[in-house]
Amino acid sequence: MLWSEGLGRPGSFWRDWETIENQMNRLFAGAAPSAREFPAINIWADGDTAVVTTELPGIDPGSIDMSVVGKTLTLRGERRPEEVENGTYHRRERWYGKFGKAIELPFDVDADKVSARFSKGVLYITLPKAETEKPRKINVKTE
Repeated sequence: MLWSEGLGRPGSFWRDWETIENQMNRLFAGAAPSAREFPAINIWADGDTAVVTTELPGIDPGSIDMSVVGKTLTLRGERRPEEVENGTYHRRERWYGKFGKAIELPFDVDADKVSARFSKGVLYITLPKAETEKPRKINVKTE
């Protein structure tokens, strides 16, 4: 009766689903990440700018597809498997495949001023706040 019990509590079905998903993640800890989990990201905001960092080892920076719409940054790319010529794998734990991740930011972004750099396998993305999000000083006129 999960469905009928959940009708009285909006969103409870999804909270229960999230609990199951978290338990499964713990059970399979150490297994290869899924495309939804990769890449792991950090985000921090500093005044009028947000900075996103993510580790993308083994990925050609030219193949990373990035876009910003409103408050959402989307990253897409692909890590290709390493090709071994004259041998066979003894162990293969590194994840490869296509990935995509949409990240909601704390404010609308000025997409024309976004900058990104790639250094030692880490992607740094600087996302400035849109002018419409910045506070404006209003002058009071006297008569």
